[in-house]
Amino acid sequence: MSDLLSVFLHLLLLFKLVAPVTFRHHRYDDLVRTLYKVQNECPGITRVYSIGRSVEGRHLYVLEFSDHPGIHEPLEPEVKYVGNMHGNEALGRELMLQLSEFLCEEFRNRNQRIVQLIQDTRIHILPSMNPDGYEVAAAQGPNKPGYLVGRNNANGVDLNRNFPDLNTYIYYNEKNGGPNHHLPLPDNWKSQVEPETRAVIRWMHSFNFVLSANLHGGAVVANYPYDKSFEHRVRGVRRTANTPTPDDKLFQKLAKVYSYAHGWMFQGWNCGDYFPDGITNGASWYSLSKGMQDFNYLHTNCFEITLELSCDKFPPEEELQREWLGNREALIQFLEQVHQGIKGMVLDENYNNLANAVISVSGINHDVTSGDHGDYFRLLLPGIYTVSATALGYDPETVTVTVGPAEPILVNFHLKRSIPQVSPVRRAPSRRHGVRAKVQPQARKKEMEMRQLQRGPA
Repeated sequence: MSDLLSVFLHLLLLFKLVAPVTFRHHRYDDLVRTLYKVQNECPGITRVYSIGRSVEGRHLYVLEFSDHPGIHEPLEPEVKYVGNMHGNEALGRELMLQLSEFLCEEFRNRNQRIVQLIQDTRIHILPSMNPDGYEVAAAQGPNKPGYLVGRNNANGVDLNRNFPDLNTYIYYNEKNGGPNHHLPLPDNWKSQVEPETRAVIRWMHSFNFVLSANLHGGAVVANYPYDKSFEHRVRGVRRTANTPTPDDKLFQKLAKVYSYAHGWMFQGWNCGDYFPDGITNGASWYSLSKGMQDFNYLHTNCFEITLELSCDKFPPEEELQREWLGNREALIQFLEQVHQGIKGMVLDENYNNLANAVISVSGINHDVTSGDHGDYFRLLLPGIYTVSATALGYDPETVTVTVGPAEPILVNFHLKRSIPQVSPVRRAPSRRHGVRAKVQPQARKKEMEMRQLQRGPA
């Protein structure tokens, strides 16, 4: 009998060592403890850091997974997950905690797939972008919270309607010419956004993210950009119209990867809605201004999609295990999608790294840039592409590359300094010859066009 008791106690201890995060809702203190618990269990591959504070002073904690935490390794892509942007949409928050524990445990168990993922990828997990709103939603007690209670931050602002609106400018540029990537922020952008939004934008500036997903609730569908329709509102009616990006086929593939790896999203019929293949263009569903998804694509190198994961925004605890099992494989497969297309280094003739070099793909009107270490990543579907690298003061270089369905193709660029062309010195015309009179009306006309675009038709 004593032997049986010993075996039972041994099995119980073993179960406790490998048990996942408890399937329950985690308030802020519980969330922080869980992140540091994972960090303590896997100190060699994890790091906890804060990107800022919420309105009420709660840290926005991120858990990083990497074989060299805290260090960007050239040619190793950066990926992020963002949960709980709307405080009352709690499933994403819990899935991020489950994923964190899963990655740690499977790495310790020498699961080769997870080991390779962590060795080849730097993963950043922000379980809650809106911890203040979550606390309001969670305080409603055991009964189902009100549909919108806790959705906004402590200032009553919807964080997914709070990013600088760059869509207007890209639509104008596509018609009249102008940059198709890394659109600049307004000079006063910091005063226009909430502390949580400001922290996330600075986070985007700190890392050269390549792929991202933000997790929501209220539907079950993988949503890809653009979120904002090109069609303007007419007399207060919000139009819906498919508004694809230049990378529309790639975004559809990313969304389908998640949908078909999910337990039931791919079926299309969920929550009383129907989405073929379980995916949708955001603007064709409903138009959304100042969203985080479009901002990622227009201001950074990052390709982000939005994952709506549950009909119930704040599902009961007894449903959390089922939701985790339905999302686990999809969460892993989506991370693996960062390893496709092309990547490489941009160097000068002396093999010095060139940051901010522009990587262009013929036929796709959206460029990316090299990071601080000179490395770049361009997600592409299988096919044959003409790719160019350009940098200020250097001659461009163009290559043809065949992209396969598996690992990314390594394409390095070595740019040579341009030889400045000497041109005859021309005498600058004076203002009295009418230069000022000619330039001002053109600038004024462009400004009026931009204002009209932002207002929409009368």
